Amino acid sequence: MLTSQMCKRDVLTSDDFVRWAERIRPSWDFDHTGVPVLVHRKMWEWLFIIQALFERGMLQPGRSGLGFGVGQEPLAAVFASFGCTVLATDMAEDRAREIGWTSDGQFAADLDSLNKYGLCDPAGFKERVSLRTVDMNDIPRYLSGFDFTWSSCAFEHLGSIESGLQFVERQMRCLAPGGVSVHTTELNVSSNDETVDEPGTVLYRQRDLRRLALRLRLRGHKIDLDFKPGETTDDQHVDVPPFSNVHLRTRVQEYVTTSYGLIIAKRGRRRAPTG
Repeated sequence: MLTSQMCKRDVLTSDDFVRWAERIRPSWDFDHTGVPVLVHRKMWEWLFIIQALFERGMLQPGRSGLGFGVGQEPLAAVFASFGCTVLATDMAEDRAREIGWTSDGQFAADLDSLNKYGLCDPAGFKERVSLRTVDMNDIPRYLSGFDFTWSSCAFEHLGSIESGLQFVERQMRCLAPGGVSVHTTELNVSSNDETVDEPGTVLYRQRDLRRLALRLRLRGHKIDLDFKPGETTDDQHVDVPPFSNVHLRTRVQEYVTTSYGLIIAKRGRRRAPTG
């Protein structure tokens, strides 16, 4: 079963991940060229979240999902195509415009932008997906009872390392007992001591995520961490401008960073789908 992991090259070429990559091909192969699956960390993030939820029985009619900081990612449409009811959330438009996220596909301006690749039939999408403004630092209490929650490299933008950790803890309240939460974020692979912890993009260290795991376990939730690095040349390559077609690690300031996945099961017994 899929767990949190750092190695990505072998994962992206596995049968399961290739099938998911083909399913969402319109979202990354814009010119319909038929190129092989991209060896790219954003691709890994999307496929990691999809596979984690699929393995845990979340992608089926009657399940409900809540996404945070969705931008124009393809995930809401994919989940809706399985019959899930989805509430997608993003920041307020004035805030997105202030930080420059309204012009590069990182902000969900309207519902149609979440299905612009046609990954879900339009009628089913409009029936099952809704969009709402939510501040990830102040999640409304009424958002609760979901079967699953997710975010794709979003909580490292909440202002500080601690703000992101608190978000992960708070959003667990949005889940029904036994629900599943899947998130990806930035991981500093250069240092477990020094890092970036300031507004913009923070870089989590292993010790930060271990601290988060301890806090979650103390609340009765289940989480496993896997920090095994990839052994392939592609996994070890650090991609810097001008970027290449292998982009699993890059550099932020003086640190090398990659994407990391978290899978958390809320305490309690999981309910059956309602559909």
